[in-house]
Amino acid sequence: MSNDISQLLRSFYPTFEHFCQTTLHKPPQQLEATLRRLWLPLGMQIVSYRQAQSRTLIQGILGGQGTGKTTLAKILSLILEHLGYRTLSLSLDDLYKTYSDRLALQQQDPRFIWRGPPGTHDIQLGLQVLERLRQSDFDSPIEIPRFDKSAWHGAGDRGTPEIVNGADIVLFEGWFVGVRPIDPSNFDRPPPPINTFEDRQFAIDMNTRLQEYLPLWDKLDRLIILYPVDYRLSQQWRKDAEHQMIATGKTGMTDLQIEQFVEYFWKSLHPDLFIKPLLQDSQRVDLVIEINCDRSIGKIYRPGHPS
Repeated sequence: MSNDISQLLRSFYPTFEHFCQTTLHKPPQQLEATLRRLWLPLGMQIVSYRQAQSRTLIQGILGGQGTGKTTLAKILSLILEHLGYRTLSLSLDDLYKTYSDRLALQQQDPRFIWRGPPGTHDIQLGLQVLERLRQSDFDSPIEIPRFDKSAWHGAGDRGTPEIVNGADIVLFEGWFVGVRPIDPSNFDRPPPPINTFEDRQFAIDMNTRLQEYLPLWDKLDRLIILYPVDYRLSQQWRKDAEHQMIATGKTGMTDLQIEQFVEYFWKSLHPDLFIKPLLQDSQRVDLVIEINCDRSIGKIYRPGHPS
């Protein structure tokens, strides 16, 4: 390990210990190897990219359900702030259309049974927020949208915005951040669960809607992908999380509901069709972090260099 990372490990460890105990509810020893191998080097790398430019750095993080993108954003924020950089986490979820707008969307197109797919976000709001953060002089307050998932019995709505005075680094995470439209011929023989004619048409329409997100992705300076060794693992991870939540006395979805929920996302933007091609896209993706079956970190590589 380099001297820089060794020094950072020593100075950051008390913060890391507290984060493990209060947020992750795990002993720090369990995650120390990930801290050394991934989180600290990545934090220092992001700092070096920020130092190389004269404005806010917008770092994209793409990851499906259960891949740990929220945890990664939280731990990176702590590391970056420890290194003296004002850091803001923004989720694609924070850009959801309001509850009433999504109801209207569902009435126009009943296929929007859940929030999440392309079409359920306020892209103009995202563009305005990222542009304001990019131009920030740290003097004028900026409203950052925040989404309240508990509103309307879990349907969710826009909550009270967070007021910030700018940021050196923005960590912008979401399940399809940076994902681009693909050639429609890919839907001639799509993978399951895109099985019926209706499924195929839904996938084609979601692909078309992705076009609207390109101006948002163009604001990204860099993009990291969290990629499970098998995309189907996310369904089991979601079940595990739901079982844990139910065990604490909270209400949650049944296994069947989870399967339908996760498959809905696969039908809209199938990982094999939309994420896999990005693993080779060295122009738009800077780092791929593989997630093993047990959710530990596997290979870490630049696109086109998987070995």
